[in-house]
Amino acid sequence: MSTFAWDDLRYFLAFARAGSMQAAAKALGVNQSTVQRRIAALEERVGRPLIERHFGSYRLTELGEQLRPAAEGVEAAAAAFERHRAACDKGLTGTVRLTCGSGVASRLRRTPLIDAFHARYPGLRVELVSSDRFLDLSKGEADIAIRLGEPKDEALVGRKIADASWSVYASRAYVERHGRPHNAEDLNNHLIIGCDGPIANYPGARWLRSMAPHATVATRNDHWQGDSESELVRVIENTGLVLPYYLLMHRDMQKTPRVRAFADFVASEIKSFRALVSGHEISHKQDRRR
Repeated sequence: MSTFAWDDLRYFLAFARAGSMQAAAKALGVNQSTVQRRIAALEERVGRPLIERHFGSYRLTELGEQLRPAAEGVEAAAAAFERHRAACDKGLTGTVRLTCGSGVASRLRRTPLIDAFHARYPGLRVELVSSDRFLDLSKGEADIAIRLGEPKDEALVGRKIADASWSVYASRAYVERHGRPHNAEDLNNHLIIGCDGPIANYPGARWLRSMAPHATVATRNDHWQGDSESELVRVIENTGLVLPYYLLMHRDMQKTPRVRAFADFVASEIKSFRALVSGHEISHKQDRRR
């Protein structure tokens, strides 16, 4: 077997996990032909097919299945190498990639918090990655995350920011035409928005399915909406669903100065970040360092 490009394994693994060329392309942010070309290049170097046609689609060959764990091992080793390399950077310069859900990201952009961080650390810049998909901190998809729910990955460390209560929203136009639901059970008599994609199994999505199994799904969405949308109003204030928000980072990155700087900033502005994840407005007075 001739030497192959390590990066080609990313395309092979993306296909193996997604199950289709199209889904792999979407996950990687490239077009489908790029995925096919890079996998074909890997197959040429391996000397045998890794993917085969099956009932009009594609699947891994037996060899592809056998090589997948080894490819995942290479991926994990490369990610660990990159984390340790980043941890050796002792300077307070560069970029901090912060990921959070679309709702929190929208509110964060409207606050003075990021500008305050830049003023405190002039050599650092926050790159805000808005995604309702949990980015993989182990693979370096982001440096630090504001994340909903109890962390389950033992490789992640951090602190709890706050508990947030969940509410049900409707557009003002919908309320004018159809009225408000009186309670959670009444949702079965209304049109609802179903949850798809990265939010399909969020606690809020599971709650909606359990409380309104007979509701008519008028449309589907793959991101959350709420107080950040001016056309929406709360129609059920208290659903009884309370979930924690955490600030998380990979344990290998927790002492990296630029990551530590942002974690320390959140700790010093914890009241503002609590208001942020709870959907409350943050005033300039509230944002001052404590």
